[in-house]
Amino acid sequence: MTESPGITDRNEELFERAQRVIPGGVNSPVRAFRSVGGTPYFVARGAGAHVFDTNGRRFIDLVQSYGAIIAGHAHPAVVEAVQRAAAHGTSFGAPTEGEVRLAEAIVERVPAVEQVRLVSSGTEATMSAIRLARGFTGRERLVKFAGNYHGHSDALLAESGSAVALLDADAVARTGGVPGSAGVPAGAVAATTVVPYNVVPTLTEEVAAVIVEPFAANMGLVVPRSGFLEGLARECRRVGALLIFDEVITGFRVARGGAQEVTGVQPDLVTLGKVIGGGLPVGAFGGRADVMAQLAPLGPVYQAGTLSGNPLATAAGLAALDLLDAAAYDRLHATAARLATGLDRAFATAGIDVRVALAHTLVGLHFGDTEPADYDDARRTDEATYAAFFHAMLRRGVALAPGAYEISFPGLAHTDELIDEVIDHAVEAASEVAAQRAHG
Repeated sequence: MTESPGITDRNEELFERAQRVIPGGVNSPVRAFRSVGGTPYFVARGAGAHVFDTNGRRFIDLVQSYGAIIAGHAHPAVVEAVQRAAAHGTSFGAPTEGEVRLAEAIVERVPAVEQVRLVSSGTEATMSAIRLARGFTGRERLVKFAGNYHGHSDALLAESGSAVALLDADAVARTGGVPGSAGVPAGAVAATTVVPYNVVPTLTEEVAAVIVEPFAANMGLVVPRSGFLEGLARECRRVGALLIFDEVITGFRVARGGAQEVTGVQPDLVTLGKVIGGGLPVGAFGGRADVMAQLAPLGPVYQAGTLSGNPLATAAGLAALDLLDAAAYDRLHATAARLATGLDRAFATAGIDVRVALAHTLVGLHFGDTEPADYDDARRTDEATYAAFFHAMLRRGVALAPGAYEISFPGLAHTDELIDEVIDHAVEAASEVAAQRAHG
């Protein structure tokens, strides 16, 4: 296609073209850079800890496909596994050995999972887990926490952290939308109760399930207070409700067994995604065998998917999990700690109030002078200062997530040398932002 008149930047050209045929020019809202301003970079390729945009510029990538990539872009073992699988066919609509092997790998690693069903996305996993919980208990009410994001199904969009932060509130009001998103009928959220994170709610016997991010990673990064997750488990047991851990982000990221391994709290159901697909579309939900037995074809709770257990995704996921031994997790923890310590020093040197959160292998930034404990706290982050820091880092060749409520995912490809380079750039970028603020 001929380049548009006056446009020589390849990213700008592609974004202009995209906006003609894709709403907002993107297939997921945060990619549009609305929160930080400017034109998004279009990725041409990735290699290890780096991505390269369509102008040929290289960035140290801390987004890593929002956590779906853990060993680095285009890791040879993952690429080889996908190529080998693709040579035999890309989809069959029939069982394959690969999906059995991935299910076995999940069951072997995750304490709460006795059986697992593979799906194609995290949204599909949480949606299905909630339907299963309602079918198993015979109850309807769902309890979720403000600021926790569990995908974009109707019942889960109320106060959903980074997702809600991207909405045009005026546009939602004009179209008569319910809180969370326009287009969601009141009946879809009527059985959803939203409560503050880090506070154990008092449940009634109408509650089917409580769903929670064990480490809240969609409102910056908010860690659970001591006793919060344990209290949730006790309260669910008291009234016979199921506890669902949304580990789409934390599963196989914070530890081999996910957040339940590091917290010692075992839920009834778990939702998974990201890492288990090795960068390909995948999701999963699993848990107690008696609960999972309610799924069709064994039980009355229906769930299905043509591409569920896709052979390319299962091959990529198995290859990624094979790389995650004890040494790999030691490396991931050390890398995240190195990044968090360096960022904290960079902001302190510049005199900018930022709380750098570290949760095992996850790193988050809150631009403010207090440590957030819930969604109300998290929303006080200074988004304008984050946007200025984001662009200052991007100009220096470091790609952060284009939204103040997202987090960073240092992975196995991020060497100490690369992390130190990121920190050096952060020192410069923070100083630049501080100078801009001083001059109005």
